[in-house]
Amino acid sequence: MTKHVLFICVDQWRGDSLGILGHPAARTPHLDALARDGVMFTAHWGQAAPCGPARASMLTGQYVMNHRVTANGVPLDHRHPNLATEVRRIGMDPQIIGYTTTIPDPVKTHPNDPRYSEIGDIMAGWQVFAHFDEVDLRNYFGWVASRGVALPDNPFALWHPDTGPCGPTAAPSVVGAEASDTAWTGEHGLAFLRGVKISRAERPWLLHLGFLRPHPPFIAPAPYHDLIPTADIPAPLRAASAAEEAAQHPVLAHWLASQQQASYFEGASGTVAAISDAGIALTRRAYYGLIAEIDDWIGRILAELKSTGLYEDTLIVFTSDHGEQLGDHRLLGKIGWFDQSYHLPLIIRAPGGPRGRVVDAFTESVDLMPTILDWLGQDIPAACNGVSLLPWLKGETPSLWRQEVHFEYDLRGGWPQPSALPPGTPPEAGPMAALRTKDWKYVHLPGFSPVLYDLRADPGETRNVAAEPAYAPLLLEATQRLLSFRMSFAAVDHTHRVATPTGQVARRIPGRGSEVEL
Repeated sequence: MTKHVLFICVDQWRGDSLGILGHPAARTPHLDALARDGVMFTAHWGQAAPCGPARASMLTGQYVMNHRVTANGVPLDHRHPNLATEVRRIGMDPQIIGYTTTIPDPVKTHPNDPRYSEIGDIMAGWQVFAHFDEVDLRNYFGWVASRGVALPDNPFALWHPDTGPCGPTAAPSVVGAEASDTAWTGEHGLAFLRGVKISRAERPWLLHLGFLRPHPPFIAPAPYHDLIPTADIPAPLRAASAAEEAAQHPVLAHWLASQQQASYFEGASGTVAAISDAGIALTRRAYYGLIAEIDDWIGRILAELKSTGLYEDTLIVFTSDHGEQLGDHRLLGKIGWFDQSYHLPLIIRAPGGPRGRVVDAFTESVDLMPTILDWLGQDIPAACNGVSLLPWLKGETPSLWRQEVHFEYDLRGGWPQPSALPPGTPPEAGPMAALRTKDWKYVHLPGFSPVLYDLRADPGETRNVAAEPAYAPLLLEATQRLLSFRMSFAAVDHTHRVATPTGQVARRIPGRGSEVEL
């Protein structure tokens, strides 16, 4: 069997937002069907936000503390292997539709390179089938014009409401579904598969198929804008008042006071805090409309894959880079330490694997690169912090598995977002690291008091108990566990190689795949 990989990566999709999980507003029949035909991982977590660091972790298999892409616009060191460079070693052609939000290594790149004036380019190793550039959107807007759609003087006004003011709205976007950015990705995905069917079916390929949505702007094209009944949209999870929410931590208070609507609605003004409850409901309705649109296109993509005859030879992975607050804790976007920004969907369909399996063990984005390489029979680089999920895809249940997940966020900000630090705070206070178990979550912020949640008593994360005397033993345990994790999983560039009287050997690194070949 010639093996192929279809890696579908969406942007900003919350882990709870699948119909098969019982979410009342998620219309995802095609993804639900894929889950019933494969394995669904319900406790999957991303390693970072926003896109740049999240995708760096996903595609290198490394935690942020090792690859050091801490924010959008921060370069990725060229020495790190990634999914594309590794599959090339076995003769596979890794192609991409979309983006990876990667800035090149300045050691290897001239400072005048135009990629340093953009949010990110394509990570090394990928063959670009279609690039969705994230600043000027030249390729997307050109595609829209080629379809006979009249572009406004400001092409970004395609994401304005077709009637009424900019901001949360019941109206559809100016651009229709036939020319939406989701259609751009879907059409290019179909074109790739049709090309494979014509001339490349016998050669192994990997396609990274990237959808922008349900990332902002939070507005959906017709008919998806009013597809979701208002009664099906759950209310946001939050404290009774903004003041009560802000009382959890001074950094959270700063975020609540400073988030701007322009980051989430094209052409809007004002603060997120000024959005009414009705406005948040409209925002959520648009978000789930965008999800429904993607699901329709995924249905077409999978149907095309089946028509090629390659469905049974293809590993299919569906996931997201990070999540979305969507009004929970009175925030929008991917920010901070709350679950909604890091809990992600993950569905994997492996040829010959179990059907309809549900795994509730903790998995992480760093596991995806090792999983794909393992399924392909490729060695897993020693630098990978993740572990292969292949045992789960074979119907096995590993006797030992992780009991916690880790993620990071850098409050110093990056392209083009301002710092998320309160005014006057020194930049060295910016890094944030979080450790989450099933029972509690610990958040460490240099220069600030910590955050600790008792998730058994407070699953909604509304009461920071870090300063309560009764939780002092747990606070100590959490701090020690986070320190131990960061020491144990520090970068291993050459530390696994050891000189001996008989020559150099490679030491096995527990939890990081196979022993490395020199």
